[in-house]
Amino acid sequence: MRYRKLGSSDLEVSEVALGAWLTYAGGIEFEQTRACTDAAFEAGINFFDTANVYGRGAAETAWGEILSGRPRDSYILATKVWGQMSDDPDDRGLSAPQIAKQIDASLARLRTDHVDLYQAHRFDPDVPIEETIEALQKVVADGKARYLGFSEWTPEQIQAALDLAGPDLFVSSQPQYSMLWQAPEAEVFPLSAANGISQIVWSPLAQGLLTGKYRPGEAPPADSRAASDSMSAFMDRLLTEENLAAVERLRPVAEEAGMSLVELALAWVLRREEVAAAIVGASRPEQVHANAAASGKELSADVVAVINEALGDAPVKEPTLAPNAQGGVKHR
Repeated sequence: MRYRKLGSSDLEVSEVALGAWLTYAGGIEFEQTRACTDAAFEAGINFFDTANVYGRGAAETAWGEILSGRPRDSYILATKVWGQMSDDPDDRGLSAPQIAKQIDASLARLRTDHVDLYQAHRFDPDVPIEETIEALQKVVADGKARYLGFSEWTPEQIQAALDLAGPDLFVSSQPQYSMLWQAPEAEVFPLSAANGISQIVWSPLAQGLLTGKYRPGEAPPADSRAASDSMSAFMDRLLTEENLAAVERLRPVAEEAGMSLVELALAWVLRREEVAAAIVGASRPEQVHANAAASGKELSADVVAVINEALGDAPVKEPTLAPNAQGGVKHR
């Protein structure tokens, strides 16, 4: 496993990280979660990413129990705040009272006195950005988080925060990024790099599409996300004819490069120096090891060119509004 510096921080994170979005929020049993976490440590993964809203605390609770048995300095822990945490529609967002409440709740579930990275899960256009920034800075000042980051903010939102608090405010950005979703390269990557902010990208395997498990003209595997009623609408946006055809064209490219499709897809993401880590999910230990095997794999310029040709018109390259980004930046 290779490690990369996270933005302007002193954190050295594994370039393959383990995420808890769907799997450890209740998608799999606790013992499977433990087995995958143990496999991550075996593979050299030291970076674990979760959020308060995953299972409304279930993912944090699971990792709190599992990770509490390991030395706190043996892993780097990241969580997020923003999503709705109860049936109360007001129990969400990035107001000062909400951030103060949610960081304490997250720390209790995670059984730790601090997280290494605390991230704004989305932007909150209903709260003055000054209030959000001051509340996040207080979390750091109180020793409850070491560093701050954000996820799926637009360039305008990022710049507004930097104009108020300077380039040392954030060390990480967490956008969706993969061979099939390249939009962050246009604006988010360069703006972040200019301000010492690394990317820790989610869905680098396009929700499993880039593993090759989905084939044109075939029903999704029974145990896949696309076969799940709760995820079918989300997956339908990915499982297009163009994307499936592109993955089929990538199969011989991976074989020629001596890699699995997973390794090829993760190596493609990690070829960018702006990326500190690629966050992957796993429901079985062998998946963790297969993902971790991509660390250190390098793609020549010729292979990248062949990949680009194989992708054709499939990738989303144009910048798009992040979810819930509408409404602009609110000031006091």
